[in-house]
Formats: sequence, structure tokens, C-alpha cells
Amino acid sequence: MQKPGADFEDELENSEGAEELYERMSFTVDKGQEPLRIDKFLINRIEGGTRNKLQQAIEKGHVLVNGKAIKSNHKIKPGDEVLVYSETSPESTEIVPEKMELNFVYEDDDIIVINKPAGMVVHPGSGNYNGTVVNGIAWHLQQQSPELTEVALPRFGLVHRIDKNTSGLLVLAKNEKASIGLAAQFAAHTAHRRYIALVWGDFEDSEGTISGHVGRHQRFRKIMDVYPEGDHGKDAVTHYTVLEKFGYVSLVECRLETGRTHQIRVHMKHIGHPLFNDDTYGGDRIVKGTVFTKYKQFVDNCFAICPRHALHAKTLGFIHPTTKKEMFFNSELPEDIQQVIEKWRRYVSAKGIMTEG
Repeated sequence: MQKPGADFEDELENSEGAEELYERMSFTVDKGQEPLRIDKFLINRIEGGTRNKLQQAIEKGHVLVNGKAIKSNHKIKPGDEVLVYSETSPESTEIVPEKMELNFVYEDDDIIVINKPAGMVVHPGSGNYNGTVVNGIAWHLQQQSPELTEVALPRFGLVHRIDKNTSGLLVLAKNEKASIGLAAQFAAHTAHRRYIALVWGDFEDSEGTISGHVGRHQRFRKIMDVYPEGDHGKDAVTHYTVLEKFGYVSLVECRLETGRTHQIRVHMKHIGHPLFNDDTYGGDRIVKGTVFTKYKQFVDNCFAICPRHALHAKTLGFIHPTTKKEMFFNSELPEDIQQVIEKWRRYVSAKGIMTEG
């Protein structure tokens, strides 16, 4: 848990921002490389790496050679493909179990899938020490195993996150083996995630791809921005398909290749389509349409119905870390987004605006 007084940058990263909690580093062993212990090979290639840290990562299964976990005495050879998964989130020093209502979509001995409501933070951090998903999961696990005095899951159960005010599907691991298996998929971008978003403006093309590094804004440190490749930030790719047009706003499906902080929100703003009622990226005002009394009142009413950015993590797919079976989950749009969509449908229908995708 972060200490009180941590700045907003830490809160942004650790409480409701970053989706992926593991990053992937890959190395290909040179043709002329002599056989060498894996820890010695990596210590000169990873900034800040120490032999102790690398051995711990190997023991946890965070280092793969040619797709397989190895032991610390493994010797690499020319042509080997080495993957290292590094945890990007700090460990919690204390998680207080709390009884709360969570919408469990699926659970077995290894994983839990929940449908998170808007307004709930995923992990404790600065300004959010309780009432989070992790607090609720900790209580849930204690009910299953009352002998647990310290719930281990929060240390390794999260492999991705969604923003506080984004609703939708989230998977957590119940043990370290499952955590490693899921983390590898998110780091390798093989997990499937689809979001539904209501965004401002109309689109000329029915589908497209947004590519651009996402990093912290260099002037306004509380938000993220898009930068040219190699300039600043981390690579980010979002594919979108227009599902329905309402003239002033559009309903889109977004498919993530990467999971950067606020990725969909900042990418959509970057192409001129901020999310509806996104107060961080300019969607909480009239972006498309003439500001006149009746229209403004209509938009304000929509904002009141959906008092958060209109984004929902609708589908989630991955390979089960133990059974190796393909898992796929789908969730319905929450009521606030559904109601706003229906209001826009009625509004543009009355004005005779085409709404096809």
C-alpha cells in the first residue's frame, strides 16, 4: 500500500491507471555466444538487474527460454529466445479484507473473473485504501479459507486493471502459478479484450487502427498523451470498429493489442473523438454540435444519466493457465451507458439522422 501523501503520478499508475501489471523484455542469443548461465546472461542486459533479483524471477517462472520456464543453472545457447516478465506494480504491505458485493462471473481453483462496476478502484493506492476490488477479493478468499490471516492473493493476483470509472470484466489469479500463466498472455498481447465506448463525433471510415506511444503528458503530469514512436512513452495499438452512428456521437468497439494507462481514452482523444463525458480528456463538454439551449439541455441530461466516461470492458478471452482451455467471457453494457445510447437513438431518429455503423 502506498503511503499517504504519494503524488498523483503514483496514484495514476497504481490505483486506476495501468492495465498491464507485467512488461515483457525479449532477447535473442547471438550466434557466437558461448554457453552461459541464464542469470549471468541477463545481468548485463537488464538495467538495474542483480543476480539475486534475477534468480528470484527465475524461481517464480518469470523467465522463459524458448517458451519454457527454466532453472537458475540453465545455460543459454546461440539462437535461444529469452523472455523476461517484470512486475510493474509495487507489492502491497497490507490489504484489509472487506465484505462487499462483487459480481462474480466465473471462479475455479485458479482464477476469478468479475464484472467491475464503474466507480470502484481495482487496487489500494494513494487516496484509495479501502473499498477496492482487491479488498473485496481478500475477504472472499478468507471465507473460503478461514485460516488465512494474511491473504496472499493481492501480491500476485492482478495481471491487468481497468480504470476506476470504467466498468467491465477483470480476471484475477488465485495462486502464483495462475498469475504467471495469465501475466505471460497479457505481456505477450495474446489475451483478447474488447471494449465498447461512446465517443464524440462522426467517423468517415467504419474501422481503423490507432498507433502511437502513450506516455505521461510532459506539461500536465496528471494526464497521458500520444507521442511519435521512439520519442516518449510506450508503444500502444488500438483497433476500432464503428458500431452505430448518432451524428453527434458514435458507438465504437475497441480491441486492444496493448494495455497502456488510459489507452483507449487518450487514443480516441488523439484522433479527435474523446469519450463521452470523459472529464480528463475533454469529453465532458459539447464537442460536436451547435451549443443551443435545447441541445445543451439534452447533452447535460445524458451527462447526468452517465456521470463518468462511457467505456465498458465488454469481452475478455484468454487461455486458462492450468487447463489450457480457451476461456471467453461477455458482459452486458451497464444501465447508465445503455440509457444514454437509447436517448441518442431517439434524439437522432426524431431529427432524421442516419444511425447505421
